[in-house]
Amino acid sequence: MFGWDIEKWTGSMAATAEGMEYWLISTVDDKGNKATTGGMMKRQSPQQQGITNYFEVKSVQEYSAKVEKLGGKVISPKMPVPGMGYFVVCTDTENNGFGIFQADQTAK
Repeated sequence: MFGWDIEKWTGSMAATAEGMEYWLISTVDDKGNKATTGGMMKRQSPQQQGITNYFEVKSVQEYSAKVEKLGGKVISPKMPVPGMGYFVVCTDTENNGFGIFQADQTAK
């Protein structure tokens, strides 16, 4: 419908997370340039939140500290996505979940 490119990720984390399928999503702008990217997976448990939006930042450590300074909480500490980067899952002051992601191809 939107012209998105959706493909199954076969990266190293996918191989180690038994039964987890992760799908990469890529889009292009009206000029054909790479635009928004993202991904999706099935819920891993009934308690998992519906949609978690991730925001790319230069440093998950720096922004995790900002989240806590502003009254939010880090609910999942820095975790690697091998070959892609690091992520942290947080909640804001109203308990809305979101993630932050730091690109780093050397992540292990």
